Amino acid sequence: MQRVRTIFDNNRERIITGFILLASVLIIGYIDSFFITWLVFGGIYLIAFSEAIKLFQLNNANLLPFAAGVWILAGIYPYGDDLFVISGLIYASALAYNKKLAWKDYLPFIYPTAGMLFVFTMYQEYGVLSLLWLLAVVALTDVGAYAVGKTIGKTPFCETSPNKTMEGVVGGVTIATLGGMFFGMPIVDMGIGFLISFAVAVSSIFGDLFESSLKRAAGVKDSGNILPGHGGMLDRIDGYLFAGIIMLVLLRGLV
Repeated sequence: MQRVRTIFDNNRERIITGFILLASVLIIGYIDSFFITWLVFGGIYLIAFSEAIKLFQLNNANLLPFAAGVWILAGIYPYGDDLFVISGLIYASALAYNKKLAWKDYLPFIYPTAGMLFVFTMYQEYGVLSLLWLLAVVALTDVGAYAVGKTIGKTPFCETSPNKTMEGVVGGVTIATLGGMFFGMPIVDMGIGFLISFAVAVSSIFGDLFESSLKRAAGVKDSGNILPGHGGMLDRIDGYLFAGIIMLVLLRGLV
């Protein structure tokens, strides 16, 4: 009991913020309003986009209004993945026309834009239960990897994230795959649920690693400080940005 209390005291701010975020997500999911979901996701996206500008070490202050425009279109046009491709074509055309533009300024329109558009499109096509499934798999991957890694982890996973262990990653993916299989049952059968949950769990690991690599390159510990105890918005949604893309692609291909 004393150990549990010590863990809580050492992570009080992080735990409280986590519970507030979880409660907010569950309330939004229960309401299941397209407009509210679009609005909340839009706020998350724009915060994450502004953090990505800093992580990519860009100095273009004019990018954020274009990101807002992309999200406005996402609320009107039902295929966010199309918007992602179209935005790339538009920027490539602008780059060809204006030599003062740089390709690196498009990076935030890839990350986190692609992930957010795919997750929102998945909500439109497969409903709020698909978001719950995604949330469960990524959360179980994180919690499982942490618990197993702290318990038996010895083998480093990779240099990008020294705190991750191979044992923790395998444990997290296993727990998330088995748990996610049941969360996916309202949408798919257990076999398909197992395959999708496994792929989503693995992709969430690499989503976390990708953001870690960006932070290392930028020389920062967190992507921001908007979430007490957690850091920035990207620190909280990094796994979902990869996992959401994989889940939508597999749902379309296997269901």
